[in-house]
Amino acid sequence: MTLVDLNDDGLTDRYDTFNDDHQVTEHFHEFAMGLETDAAGNLYYAKSARHALPAVVPHHGTLLKVSADGTQTDIVATGFRAANGVCVEDDGTFWVTDQEGHWNPKNRINHVRPGGFYGNMYGYHDVTDSSDAAMVPPAFWITNAFDRSPAELLRVRSEKWAPLDGALLELSYGEGRVHLVLTEQPGSLVQGGMVALPIPDLPTGIMRGRFNPADGQLYTCGLYAWAGNRQHPGGFFRVRRTEKPLTIPVGLHAEPGRLDLEFAVPLDEAAAKDLGHWTIRAWDLARTKKYGSDHINERALPVTVALVSGDGRRVSLTVPELGPTWCYSVAWTIRAADGTPVKGVLHGTLH
Repeated sequence: MTLVDLNDDGLTDRYDTFNDDHQVTEHFHEFAMGLETDAAGNLYYAKSARHALPAVVPHHGTLLKVSADGTQTDIVATGFRAANGVCVEDDGTFWVTDQEGHWNPKNRINHVRPGGFYGNMYGYHDVTDSSDAAMVPPAFWITNAFDRSPAELLRVRSEKWAPLDGALLELSYGEGRVHLVLTEQPGSLVQGGMVALPIPDLPTGIMRGRFNPADGQLYTCGLYAWAGNRQHPGGFFRVRRTEKPLTIPVGLHAEPGRLDLEFAVPLDEAAAKDLGHWTIRAWDLARTKKYGSDHINERALPVTVALVSGDGRRVSLTVPELGPTWCYSVAWTIRAADGTPVKGVLHGTLH
């Protein structure tokens, strides 16, 4: 819909339809989430699938592209359940979050390529194989206790947010929280994890955000409408980067037997090398038509060696029992080189 002001009085005189391809039924669950553009002016949004019911129109459970002139809508990718937000990357890929439920054992942070199928058998697609091998796995799964409902991802576009300029953030509807998303692509699949920014949780669920080019800060808004831990009715917030040192990891590398975290500040070497200051756990999930999944085969993974780089910022953990896993968590209670306490937890996936 385009709003047209014919006499420059600041009021809308005419509503022009831009595109009317959107397919919708009376079902309550088929939300249309996110509206983002690429460099060519094409628009993208995610269309949720029906709740525990097969799709009845082709747009159910899809990522959609609307041409810049509004004349055409194309399906970019399929297999989504309740996708809350779209992040358009410069390389023609996308980030699309999805929510735990039927065929989604936990929340998904998806790195999406055109043509991919992302797991929900109740969506509209031609996939008949319900095995895990037939879907593109997420970059990582997120368990409920860490973020019960992920929303939009967005890139930091601000030098004032150094050292996070260019980094990827996740906004959490479920927790009213902002997470830093850390990814890598050692093979054909992107993998990674995320850690909370060191700021208080906001009082309402956070859904969308933008960096303001005028002041370089993050402006974000959200609401409380369904299951979530932050239940203030709604809000609009500015999140500012201060001069306070950032004491969270800004880099992540995972491989069988090894986990590396790169911090934004130098660490106290003795504290970081103390194996008792690190706790790593891993668990699996079961993807079925049932709603969600319990943690399966959850286990502690002993850390046998912790090495600190010469600049004090990178910790390399030897974890002999770490292998490909649906989910893992790593928690730390250490110190920065200046004595500042450094405590946190990261959840991720190792493909």
